[in-house]
Amino acid sequence: MAIRPETGRLRPAALDAVSRLVERTAARRSAPALHPHGITCHATLRIRTSAGPPPSPWGVPWLDRNAEYPVRMRWSRALGLPGRLPDALGIALRVADAGGPGHPLDLLFTSSGSGSRSRHLPLPRLGALAGPYSSLLSYRVGGRTALLTLWPDTARTGLPADLEGLRRALAAGPVVLTLCASEPGRPALWPLGTLTTGAPSAPVLQETEAYDPYRHRLPDLHPTARLSRLREAAYTASRAGRGAAVAFLGDEAATDEAGIDGAGTGRQQGV
Repeated sequence: MAIRPETGRLRPAALDAVSRLVERTAARRSAPALHPHGITCHATLRIRTSAGPPPSPWGVPWLDRNAEYPVRMRWSRALGLPGRLPDALGIALRVADAGGPGHPLDLLFTSSGSGSRSRHLPLPRLGALAGPYSSLLSYRVGGRTALLTLWPDTARTGLPADLEGLRRALAAGPVVLTLCASEPGRPALWPLGTLTTGAPSAPVLQETEAYDPYRHRLPDLHPTARLSRLREAAYTASRAGRGAAVAFLGDEAATDEAGIDGAGTGRQQGV
């Protein structure tokens, strides 16, 4: 894929190619090109400042005080492949009131490797708890750049990766994952808190609920601008392909290193 060497940005031709591919895929399946179906459940996120030794306070009020938050959680398969086949798995979280009353935080994770480099790469799986989930791209966390990850509790293993089987497993008992942060490319993990699932919704959803990490973000915790144009092109093309409303971000927001302001459009998992 062509990159402008002087800026690190994707060339327009590359963006057009990605857009066409994603739009055709979404139109063919009449659903998002990625993460077309999923299951949802309620969960609880417990932020614990004593959970691990960060180098210093994060400078993020949400992370620098002990608190519990209700969460709307969605588990999905990236390509929508049959359950007997490995697929990258996605976890989307909407943390209620993380930024204060009426200001939620959306976080998106994809199954990944466990190494300091492989955490940046999606990894197909046959088991939902066979390894960590990663934000893949970095976040600005206070004054630092960090990768966010979810690590399954080893006390419960063997959860299937097909959505109906996963729904039944979640109904049988909670799953616990640890939310961590790490500096990109470094192995050390800093635990931030724990996520505990509740009972899932009855059916497997045939439409992707919108989770938007740019619109639902915190001033001091949000994705960096890296590859923002590629992600925007993919999301916009997917919405167009399935007949959804299309909205665009301004150039200033897409290139702002501090992230995209609260007026951003509705990005989703899935694409």
